[in-house]
Formats: sequence, C-alpha cells, structure tokens
Amino acid sequence: MDAHEVNRVRASLALFVADVFASVPRKDQRAKGDRYLRGLMLDGRRKSVQAMAARLPDGNEQNLQQFVNQSTWDPVPVRRRIAERMVPRIGPDAWAVDDVSFPKDGRMSVGVAHQYCGALGQGHEVMG
Repeated sequence: MDAHEVNRVRASLALFVADVFASVPRKDQRAKGDRYLRGLMLDGRRKSVQAMAARLPDGNEQNLQQFVNQSTWDPVPVRRRIAERMVPRIGPDAWAVDDVSFPKDGRMSVGVAHQYCGALGQGHEVMG
C-alpha cells in the first residue's frame, strides 16, 4: 500500500485505531499508535521503526520508538480487541498454539527480546 492508498482509507483506519487503542490512556499514545499502524501498512520491505518513520510524512523515529519500547500502556487489551475484530472476518476453524519465534538481527526491532528460540535451539534475540 502506498501513501496515497493509506490516505484514502485514513477515515476507516482512524475508526479502527480509536476502537483498538481505546484502552490506551493517553491521547498522544493513541496518536502514535495510529502512525505506527500506518507505517506497518505502507509499502516497504523493512518494518523497523526507523524505516517506517522515514516513509511516513508525519513520521518521527524517536516518537515511534518510544511508543513501541517505553510507553506505559498495556498491550493485552489492544491485542484482545484486535482479535475480537478479526476472528469474525477470518472465521478460523481451529487454533494452533505453538512456540513460534523468529531470529532477529539487532535489538531495536519491535518485540525483540533475548529468550529461548526453538528454531535455533538456544537463547537468541527473537521476535515471539
């Protein structure tokens, strides 16, 4: 999706963001969540904060990094609400619970922490 396409669906995205980030207490954090989701939707191979901020017209790498790494909002209600919205659309027949983790390069990517990686059989920087 390019920037023009994102702008076309911006009103729908704003409603989605308002709904899924309703549990996030601060308005500025919800605004950063909006930017982060737009960054994920834009074309581009790399979805790191740095690359997304460079592609966004209102991107600010430091703000996005703070939203991902240092904000005090609880991600559990956000994930729950996204699941509640997506399950009816996807209509899964079954759920498979598995320890899925992907080895990552670097420490600044979203969701990266040092933990056991079954794919590698050892402790490693993974996204899980």
